[in-house]
Amino acid sequence: MSDTCTHLDTILTKEASGPGCVECMETGGHWVHLRRCTECAHIGCCDSSPSRHATAHFHSSGHPIIQSYEPEEDWLWCNVDDLDFELEDQMDSVSHPPGWSPGPPSSG
Repeated sequence: MSDTCTHLDTILTKEASGPGCVECMETGGHWVHLRRCTECAHIGCCDSSPSRHATAHFHSSGHPIIQSYEPEEDWLWCNVDDLDFELEDQMDSVSHPPGWSPGPPSSG
């Protein structure tokens, strides 16, 4: 395990692909918390969720860093270096709309 993330150059965006987990929304799945890929903006569900799409995205894409997509959480996680951290220029990051975690929101 590293003391410093060696993949900071892969942080390319603060955007998000949408309000919820891309794959869960396509398949009718559900999630506990959401994570955002800092390289391509993919939104996936956390490892406490049944399908763990954020980790699956890392394994399929090789994009190493995710950031919490939860309100008032700005931490990042490097899957390669097995390291959590925060960066001043990544504070006040985007998060999902209210009511989207756990999700998806009920349509009733």
